[in-house]
Amino acid sequence: MPNNKNSKNTKSKQLKETLFLQRKHTAKIFSETEQKKADKFCEGYKSFLDAAKTEREAVREAVAACVKAGFAEFSGAKNYKAGDKIYAVNRGKSVIAAIIGKENLQNGVNLIAAHLDAPRIDLKQRPLYEEAELAYFKTHYYGGIKKYQWTAVPLALHGVVVKADLSTVEVCIGEDDSEPVFAVTDLLPHLAEEQYKRPANQLIKGEELNILIGSRPFNDEKGSDLVKLNIMRLLNEKYGIVEADFLSAELEAVPAHKARDVGFDRSLVGGYGQDDRVCSYTALRALLDCKKTPKRTAVVVLTDKEEVGSDGNTGLKSAYLRDFLQDLAEKQKAQLRAVLANSKCISADVNVAFDPNFPDVTEKLNVAYVNYGVAVAKFTGARGKSGTSDASAEFVGEIRKLFDTNKIAWQTGELGKVDQGGGGTVAMFLANMNIDTLDVGVPVLSMHAPFEITAKNDVYMAYRAFAAFVGG
Repeated sequence: MPNNKNSKNTKSKQLKETLFLQRKHTAKIFSETEQKKADKFCEGYKSFLDAAKTEREAVREAVAACVKAGFAEFSGAKNYKAGDKIYAVNRGKSVIAAIIGKENLQNGVNLIAAHLDAPRIDLKQRPLYEEAELAYFKTHYYGGIKKYQWTAVPLALHGVVVKADLSTVEVCIGEDDSEPVFAVTDLLPHLAEEQYKRPANQLIKGEELNILIGSRPFNDEKGSDLVKLNIMRLLNEKYGIVEADFLSAELEAVPAHKARDVGFDRSLVGGYGQDDRVCSYTALRALLDCKKTPKRTAVVVLTDKEEVGSDGNTGLKSAYLRDFLQDLAEKQKAQLRAVLANSKCISADVNVAFDPNFPDVTEKLNVAYVNYGVAVAKFTGARGKSGTSDASAEFVGEIRKLFDTNKIAWQTGELGKVDQGGGGTVAMFLANMNIDTLDVGVPVLSMHAPFEITAKNDVYMAYRAFAAFVGG
């Protein structure tokens, strides 16, 4: 007689496979060849992280990659045909790259938007001072950071100084092993009893993020500010600057370490600035590696200022992206309003990854997991979905079908439990332009820390997801 119990188990198993949502660890679905491709892809990604620790450096790297791939700088005097590859730089801090598609722009474009800026510590305009014969830079942190994470770690100084004669000096010191680094000091635990009583967000206060930069006085002479004088002398000899030049400078202190493999199995990438350079790199590479002329014009915009609200003329609240699309539309006698209304956009930004050390802040059914592919977020925002675009079910369905058809490992995710916190992306600014927009990105552990962690398989899957979108 047949075993009815086994038969029922088999039937329930089949029903579950048919009816239940199934997500698998990427290592279980990757072939050996694909796993090697993922690992190799992340070698280039780590090199990008090391070379692009500021938005200016990231734009420089992006432009170099565009030129190498045959892209030419956009010219308003030229007409472009299907297959032409172009890029445009906005003030050295944001960049747009595009491949002209076969269809008229009136039918819309496929747009991916990611951001190049990352949380960091900026120097104030009058940063240099001396106290107790120690020289320091005063700072103002940029973006959402846990300030205590930035103490007692080696820092490098990157940026530009515009001198009185308007010449520009580029600064990058602390990255080479032969160069000095800098640091924000912290209080020793033996004397931290009062510090421990502070709320966590004030363990280190903003005005305490002063960077130690030297301790030797000029020629051991008598007088005040001789350590400051010695530092200024060294800066003058190396860069030809005087103290007043700090008034027109953009100098950023960033972690001095390089991107590294994490784990005995080397399955993870650790490094600074992965929010959101992981999506910037994968989106740009997806466009540059596109071998065929896409049906619709494909556009990738890598923008600035997302971490501080996207304001300013290099952020996505600015008109520069709209103006670029209008310039292209006019060349094809298309109306910009139709271009925008018919466009589709992936807001390529990272999402929180489930951390078993801190399980209570996320809801397990609706959080992204490391190694389960790209995270799709229908909405971000906070509390009652404030500060988000909340993509339509129809557009989520389109992306779902695209990813499934192209065998993209993907999952859904959101930025923590309801009322727990939340956060935003550039999605709402693009949606406000009447563009269908959906957040898709890589899950990240230790987001906004000096050393963020992603999974190599998720990074590679983001590249494949974006490639499917721009090539569609």
